[in-house]
Amino acid sequence: MDVGLIFGGLAVGIVVGLTGMGGGALMTPMLVFFFRVDPLVAITSDLVVSLVMKPAGAIVHLRRRTVNLQLVKWLCLGSVPAAFLGAVCSQALGKHEGFDAVLKILLGIALLIATCGLVTRAAISMIQRRTPLGEGPARMSAPTSIHIRPAATIMLGAIAGFIVGMTSVGAGSIIVITLLLLYPTLKASQLVGTDLVQAIPLVAAGAAGHLIFGDFTFDVAGSLVIGAIPGAWIGAQISSRAPGGIIRRALAVLLLASGLKLLGLPTPWVLASAVAALVLGNVAWIVFRRRVLGTRSSRRPVPGVTDAATAATRKTPPPSG
Repeated sequence: MDVGLIFGGLAVGIVVGLTGMGGGALMTPMLVFFFRVDPLVAITSDLVVSLVMKPAGAIVHLRRRTVNLQLVKWLCLGSVPAAFLGAVCSQALGKHEGFDAVLKILLGIALLIATCGLVTRAAISMIQRRTPLGEGPARMSAPTSIHIRPAATIMLGAIAGFIVGMTSVGAGSIIVITLLLLYPTLKASQLVGTDLVQAIPLVAAGAAGHLIFGDFTFDVAGSLVIGAIPGAWIGAQISSRAPGGIIRRALAVLLLASGLKLLGLPTPWVLASAVAALVLGNVAWIVFRRRVLGTRSSRRPVPGVTDAATAATRKTPPPSG
């Protein structure tokens, strides 16, 4: 057991428990940058750890009825075989010289997609729940009645599955963004719950492909799991008592910087981009928050009053006599 990896898994687990997202996007670059783990070993270890952590959150959403099981079925029809295929391709290409450099570029692109996913998810929460930090507990509700598009949903699952099988990053981000485009009436809580539940068989297929065909190191994965499980529990306990919006913003900046670095951007440019995202991103978020919350508050109906004309009539005293 490696003490450093145990604490690394603990940190990632806490972030996952706090935000419900970011495990894969954070774990793989952490292993590559800080622990100098081979990219293929890092991907396999990340998938195995994710497979252990995800069911806990999925059970919560299933119990609260915030999962659209029909969407999960169609997504898995595309994602499960594609994730296994992505893992097989990753292992086969890993034998060629120079593939590590290509894999780092793919990881960088996936991290940038993950950054977009974090911001999009927070914006959805704010719009639908009117929460200032884009956070809030999933509300128990009946599944939204939507018209499912099987072909498009299977294709979405296949694309996300292949990327996850290749890089271990991007499942939640791609699914969240594209589900929002395909099914705009899907509630935010059901968007998150559906994404989390479908990710379990997706990650399992990707992990199986890597385990069967090669680069798995029990020392790395075992140490990460020892830290990640209690970390996820601690993060969930904190998130149930305090908003995770600040953590999500910091995570988005961290993923942006990691993605740019993997794409080969010079360190000064990476730091400048991170600072710009931190400053300008917060300013943009404040403006967005004021518009959304201000619009919603201005539209709140006055109790017992149907419109402005009726309100004016009720405020006018009746004529005497």
